[in-house]
Amino acid sequence: MASSLSSKDFQEGVDEGRPIPTDQNVLQKHVAFFDRNHDGLIYPWETFEGFRAIGAGYMLSIASAILINIALSRKTRAGKFSLLFPIEVKNIHMAKHGSDSGVYDSEGRFVPLKFEEIFSKFARTHSNALTSDELKAMLKANREPQDYKGWIGSWTEWRTLYSLCKDKHGLLRKETIRAVYDGSLFEHMERERAAAKKKALPVCVIGFSIGHLLRSLCVYLGLYQAQPNYDVILQRRTCH
Repeated sequence: MASSLSSKDFQEGVDEGRPIPTDQNVLQKHVAFFDRNHDGLIYPWETFEGFRAIGAGYMLSIASAILINIALSRKTRAGKFSLLFPIEVKNIHMAKHGSDSGVYDSEGRFVPLKFEEIFSKFARTHSNALTSDELKAMLKANREPQDYKGWIGSWTEWRTLYSLCKDKHGLLRKETIRAVYDGSLFEHMERERAAAKKKALPVCVIGFSIGHLLRSLCVYLGLYQAQPNYDVILQRRTCH
């Protein structure tokens, strides 16, 4: 799934290399999208809904809901424990892992200089985008010794972003990466997906109906032997 995003789709404040202070820091804005009912807590089902809203598949959404909430819940809720594993948005900076880009500081604020370094150091093919290989090089360069959890966390985050948001040329654009840091990308992707689903639904239904009729005709003429689950397979092919 590629996301077309221009610089007008998000607000960008730049203050040289210093963090940008805001009432709600940028890291909180990054995760607030997944707080679907805006109560300050993100439960696993909200993480699942958020991932589905931006176009992630069922398996990725389920795995993310389980792993992310289990990993971050206790870090953001010191001294508290719940089998529902909620993540507390206001304390999300406490869950910041190592081996990352440093674009968020220890308080969850955005550091423009670190963001620009991503491209000055690793964007070799295009100055404002990363290829898959350049992304791998960045992840490797950011590794801290024996910080295996950080390695896994960074790899998972960036590869998921690349998978969902690379363009048709396989490039992860600068404006897309900037927007994911402040969370505006997720809202943009949700709107795009909702609009696409409205347009695709009639085509999907029509395609399935025509395919079903053709299949029935072939079976009637003895040109095709009916198979279990063919309708399901046909529907998937027609809708994607």
